This record gives sequence, C-alpha cells and structure tokens, in this order.
Amino acid sequence: MITRPTGQAAGPYDAAFLPRQQMTLRVAQQPISDPVAKLGGQPVWLAEPTWPVDPSTGRPLVFIGQFPIPGDELRLAYLFLDEEDLIMGGTNPEAGDAILLVQPDGRIPSFAAVGPPGTQGRTLWRWGPDETEIPVEWHVDLQSVPAEIDRSIDEQAAFERSRRGEGPDVEMPDGEDLHDYVGGTACYSNHYARVEAPWQFLFKISDAPDDEAPYFLNFGYGYGYGFVSPDHREGRFFWECS
Repeated sequence: MITRPTGQAAGPYDAAFLPRQQMTLRVAQQPISDPVAKLGGQPVWLAEPTWPVDPSTGRPLVFIGQFPIPGDELRLAYLFLDEEDLIMGGTNPEAGDAILLVQPDGRIPSFAAVGPPGTQGRTLWRWGPDETEIPVEWHVDLQSVPAEIDRSIDEQAAFERSRRGEGPDVEMPDGEDLHDYVGGTACYSNHYARVEAPWQFLFKISDAPDDEAPYFLNFGYGYGYGFVSPDHREGRFFWECS
C-alpha cells in the first residue's frame, strides 16, 4: 500500500499522509542514481543542484538523505545538516543549520544559505577503524507497520494531545514504539512539535551515535522530524531528545 496525502491535515499533529510506513535499511551495492528514498551517497537532484551551507560559517552542510513526498507528482525532500565536533545542527528548525530542500518546483527557505554552483559537502558516514569516517549509502525501503505497533503509536499521539490540552485525558500507553517511519501521526520526544500549522509531518528518523551503527547521526539519543508545507514545495526539520 502506497502512502498518500490525506488532504485533511491542519498542522504537524495531524496525519498528512497515510498509511504510516516503516523505514528499513538495505545496503546499496552500487551508487543509487534513481529518485528513491535513501540515506547517504550523493543527492539525486530533480532540478538544479542546490547545496546548502551554514549561514554563519559558509561551511557546506552534510547530505543526510532524500525522502519521496507522497502525491501524484514526483518530489523529493533532501535533508542537509551542519555537523561540528560530532554535534548536528537542527534543534531550531529555522536557524539555517538544518535544511530540508524540496525539488522540483520547491521553494528555498528564507533562512537557508546556498553555496555557489559546484558547492558540494560531505555525505552521511559511519565510523571506521581508528575513528576514520567512511561514507555510506543505504536504500530506504518502506514497509507496512504491524497493526499492533501502528495502533500503539496512535495511542501515544492521543496521549500527547491530552498533555497539550487538545483532547480528552488519556492514560500513558505502554505499547511498542517505532523510531523510523513516514506518514501517520508523529510522537514527539517532549510532546510538542517545534513547528506550527500549517507544517505537515512527513517522517521521523532516529539518531545513530554509536560506533557500531550503520551511519553516524547525533541527536543526543533523540529523534529528527521532517515536515512539508501544504503545497509540498518547502520543508522544515528539527531534532530533539527527551
């Protein structure tokens, strides 16, 4: 079943895309050149290459991955993060150190700084021997979420709505969680999204700060969240830990 826009989401706490689908990794045997979901490697641009840089330092951001935006038109959301001393940018969705670009027909966020033509930064990497950085590339396959886990996430989202005063009181659920998924309602580490309506939730991704992880992402043992505008032409991203 393909994730589709619901057309009913008013903001980041609603399901903009259904059904929710789990992201699983599959190693790339060769460079991925198709416009599909992936982590690492080089961006598969659908328009003019546009590599963001940190607005304060001019340093090219690290390409993390690309994520298809569900809908009738082929669009990709490209995630770039600043990384300095093993700390990732992105706690403030409009600081310019975390950019989620949309192509084609996308809008570059007003706070984003873009390097001159030909700019290219590092890509996602993992730790190698002697703390060397080894570039990686992974297919991201989207799979159905088991019904019990899907229900558990929705119960957690309902609990968070009650904590925000947006629904009836709900007891804290104790079911299983899912850390990497596209679509559905999202569960936030601190119950609140750092973006407001009309931004719509697109994906949630967990960090991977350990030496044995398939790639390195440091969100303080937390999670990152991607969002798109209602017209699917502009993106936002932030991460947070509990």
